[in-house]
Amino acid sequence: MRKYYLDNIRWVTVVLVVIYHVLYMYNGEGILGGLGKITALDVQYYDIFLYAVYPWFMLLLFLISGICSRYYLDSRTAKEFAKSRTRKLLIPSTIGLFVFQFIQGYVSMSISDAFDSMQEVPGVIKYFIMALSGTGVLWYVQLLWLFSMVLLLVRKIEKDRLWELGGKANIIAILLMTVVIWGAAQIFNTPVVVVYRFGYYGVAFLLGYFVFSHDEVIETLKKYYVLLFVLAAGVGISFCAVYFGKNYADAPINKSVLFAGFGWLMSMAILSGASKYADKQNAFTVWMSKNNFGLYVFHYLGISTVALLLGKPGNLPAAMVYTFSLIAGFVVAYALNAVISRVPFFRWAVLGIKKERKNDVS
Repeated sequence: MRKYYLDNIRWVTVVLVVIYHVLYMYNGEGILGGLGKITALDVQYYDIFLYAVYPWFMLLLFLISGICSRYYLDSRTAKEFAKSRTRKLLIPSTIGLFVFQFIQGYVSMSISDAFDSMQEVPGVIKYFIMALSGTGVLWYVQLLWLFSMVLLLVRKIEKDRLWELGGKANIIAILLMTVVIWGAAQIFNTPVVVVYRFGYYGVAFLLGYFVFSHDEVIETLKKYYVLLFVLAAGVGISFCAVYFGKNYADAPINKSVLFAGFGWLMSMAILSGASKYADKQNAFTVWMSKNNFGLYVFHYLGISTVALLLGKPGNLPAAMVYTFSLIAGFVVAYALNAVISRVPFFRWAVLGIKKERKNDVS
């Protein structure tokens, strides 16, 4: 049976990602990557939302991806898995950069006035720079493909021994995994582009596969969802109180005990609560799940375009810029997803949708 709660966690988390990127674009904490502060406020207290979700929402997506990888491989071969993940993940995050995402690169570079120092750079070089700059949110897709390929190698070695061991995890073991996540947060972090955290996200992906793909472990989580939410809330409040106003996305904060503890405990709390109360679907959740990948891939283009055209000139009240950015994040994403998913070649290169064969409507 399909685990509807996993679908629901995914689309709800991506909605939070959209909201996060609107606030991130105009954040007042000096986190590089967006337009920056556009209000006259001394302190933008609502930016606390950034701190309240950043340690866990992408960690949770990698965890869910690990779980789903196990379910996929239960009924398909490793070759099918590799082919599917390459088409769905690697193609959009490589070929897609040159086919479409260079537009995102252009907008992002325009926001930061990068072209001012590139007057003498040949157009072809500018195009390649724009394409690479257009990676944006696709870092998640790139890492997920890499982790999926590593998983195939690990599977050949462990022969399900680790997976069987993972099924024995009790609540104590689950809580102690906080230490594992904290340790993983210390290693394999790239400088400058701080989102590429191979340790932190890679371990979450593998734990999803080896531990939380077991129904028995999920049942254990259900029993302790209140405890997990209380712990997650306590650590989360502490994290926000200690670090608000500082760069939460970079070292040493993103390696701290509070960061890793909040990230893991909130992921566990959401997994436990969703499996207990959100394992259902209706027409709305089905539609959201169906269009979830498109929302993730395209939302930042809408947000950043509004920032460039309306936020950067500074002619509109900040509240209107925020509102238009949020609306554009959803509307532009869903519109682009609807169009590109129907255009031959582009649907494959940008969204990883396989070419339809005769008599094949899958």
